[in-house]
Amino acid sequence: MRVLAEDGPPEPDRPADEIDADRAEPSQADEGGAEAGEQADRVQEALDEAATLAAETGGLGRPGRPVNRRSPFFIGMTAAAGVAVTYGLVELTIRARSVLIMIGLALFIAAGLDPGVTWLTRRGLPRTTAVLVILLAAAGVLAAFLASAIPPLIAQATALANHLPHYMHSLQDHNSELGRLNARYHVQQRLSGLLSSKGTALVGGILGAGAFVLSATTSMLAVAVMVVYFLFSMPRIKLFAYRLVPHSRRTRVILIGDEIFTKVGGYVLGNFLTSIIAGAGTYIWLLIFGVPYPVLLALLVALLDLIPVIGSTLGGAIVSLVALTVSLPVAIATLAFYVAYRLAEDYLIVPKVMGRTVQVPAVVSVVAVLIGGTLMGIIGVLVAIPAAAALRLLLHEVTFRRLDST
Repeated sequence: MRVLAEDGPPEPDRPADEIDADRAEPSQADEGGAEAGEQADRVQEALDEAATLAAETGGLGRPGRPVNRRSPFFIGMTAAAGVAVTYGLVELTIRARSVLIMIGLALFIAAGLDPGVTWLTRRGLPRTTAVLVILLAAAGVLAAFLASAIPPLIAQATALANHLPHYMHSLQDHNSELGRLNARYHVQQRLSGLLSSKGTALVGGILGAGAFVLSATTSMLAVAVMVVYFLFSMPRIKLFAYRLVPHSRRTRVILIGDEIFTKVGGYVLGNFLTSIIAGAGTYIWLLIFGVPYPVLLALLVALLDLIPVIGSTLGGAIVSLVALTVSLPVAIATLAFYVAYRLAEDYLIVPKVMGRTVQVPAVVSVVAVLIGGTLMGIIGVLVAIPAAAALRLLLHEVTFRRLDST
């Protein structure tokens, strides 16, 4: 017997209860549509709740529950990330060492010139004008050095080129001093063999020297450009650095940071004043005794005196050797003059000019210069004393206070 549907084909023979159950259950399409509708309702409810919460909080809602930082997974990931970041920073520092040194030197020079800019701004000049005045003064000093150095060098090179034929003729003359030295030690043959066998090495050395000069010139230009940018934007650099500190400690960090900048600026300006004194004293001494190239040697002594501890000694040695062209007594008197000046600079000039700002003991200065020279060469020597002053300030204000309170 078949059961006939109202609008469909006849169904096979089945129990009546199964047929009723199938008709009572919804189809899969009906179930999918109901689920999609429920999900859409839930999404709409979440959106309405988020909009209501954003309106109540005035932002993007309240933050969720904090991550459980004590879980082993979080601790392991944090440790691994710390190791990876530390390794990356060390590798970056090693690879970018030369660039970081140039940036540090430019920032040091800008920090040293910034007190002069600040002094001019307090006198009513805009900061841009004050920076331009300081830069023009520095460019004037450099131009004066080059203007006094280049003509003597060209004159000496021209004189040497003009005397080369005379020297070659003297080598062939056995009655002259050069001829007797050539006959005894075979100077001409040795020079010819050196030029023939070491020609490639000589060319390589010349090319290497040219590459070094080009690299040094490029680095100096890069440092000069960064100094200009740092001078113009020094207030914004300070503000950015201070905003990296938590608000609860920001006031103290600002006070300590400003004190460090003051010490760096005082050191640079004080060192510049002592260099001017050294150059002026050298110029007057050389004019009195008729030593050649007084302007060039005075500027050379002033520039070398910027190097702490050894600068004035090196400049005095060079000037004393040049004074030998006048006479031996003049050279001895020049050497004695620089010994006396070094004592006066160490015990009279430097304590008066920089003693109140830097406040670094003499032993600490010598040790700092030696360590700085070992780590970074001449740049380390230049920044050693202000770095020691900053470290001494941090020790007194932070470390010693905590140790005394425990």
